[in-house]
Amino acid sequence: MSDDQAPALSREEIEAIIAKTPFAVWVGARLDVYRRGEVEISIPMRRDLTQHHGFGHGAIIGFLADSACAWAGASVAGDVVTSEYKLNLVAPAVGQTLVGCGSVVHAGGRQVVCRADLYAIASERRKLVATALATIVQVKR
Repeated sequence: MSDDQAPALSREEIEAIIAKTPFAVWVGARLDVYRRGEVEISIPMRRDLTQHHGFGHGAIIGFLADSACAWAGASVAGDVVTSEYKLNLVAPAVGQTLVGCGSVVHAGGRQVVCRADLYAIASERRKLVATALATIVQVKR
């Protein structure tokens, strides 16, 4: 959906939101790409973010999916929250970094439909580990 329009929220505004979100700070979430309708975020993997087999924990994958969709939605709609998301885990999340690529599928009214593909990066190899579809809604104050 990326187009020539500027994002609804600036990169600085999104980074400020990330900085004041304790969970995002704790996992080490970083905004790598930000443009209207598209984001890429990453989390460096640590042992305390894994489950008993050493894979990235589902809660971390869920955070990455939710955030990639919400931040992509915010780029077109401003202040948003997640209404719902569906997450498909397709492979173990094993690697040094987890990356979430979020994009807007459709924006209309107060609702934005987004998708995210999540990858584990191991030794320069990028492996799809999950995909998500989310409904993001604009916060009206």
